[in-house]
This record gives sequence, C-alpha cells and structure tokens, in this order.
Amino acid sequence: MYTLISVLIVIVCVLLIMIVLVQNSKGGGLASNFQASNQVMGVRKTADFLEKSTWTLAVALLVFSLLASMTIPRNQEGMNESRIQQQIENTVDPGGIPNFPTTVPESQPAQEAPPEE
Repeated sequence: MYTLISVLIVIVCVLLIMIVLVQNSKGGGLASNFQASNQVMGVRKTADFLEKSTWTLAVALLVFSLLASMTIPRNQEGMNESRIQQQIENTVDPGGIPNFPTTVPESQPAQEAPPEE
C-alpha cells in the first residue's frame, strides 16, 4: 500500500510541476496562445482550468502525503528500539581496551652546567 501511495505522490508531483510551468506568473502562459474568441476553450476558461488543476493537484499531494505517513511499514520484531539505542549497546567498552604504557622511559639525568666564576 505504501509503495502505491509513493508512486501516486511522484505522479502528482510531476503533473503539478508541469501545470505550474505552463502557467505564466502574469496571467499569460498557455492561456495567451488562444487568441480566437470563437474557440470552445477560450482564454478565460483555460486560465480557470489551469488554476483549478493546480489547486486540485496541491490538495491531492497533501492527502497522499498524509496517507503515506499513516501507512509507513513498521517492523514489530527487533525494531522497538531506536537506532541510536542499538549503536549505544554495540559500542566497545572503553574499559575493556588494553591500556598501553603512557610513561616515557627515564633518560639519563641532565648534566649540570659548571659553575661560573
């Protein structure tokens, strides 16, 4: 079910992109191509169709997104813990790491400078 809704979301997104790109921000776009007043779909009806289809696709995207969030597959076995909790449990214990010597071996004692006269 989740896969079907995801595919529908992608289709709606592509259609919405195409509809928005067809429109002109100043009211032209596809509607400006129809100059004859005797056509079945005149300039005004084309602009209305593009606006209604934009709103319809936007609402469909919202609805499909909400449905997708409700149908996300969740595994019940072993997934009750978060991934952060799993990483905390799988980390190496710092107390279990062997300690290497951190002291520097003593070098020869420093020679004192001869006293000045």
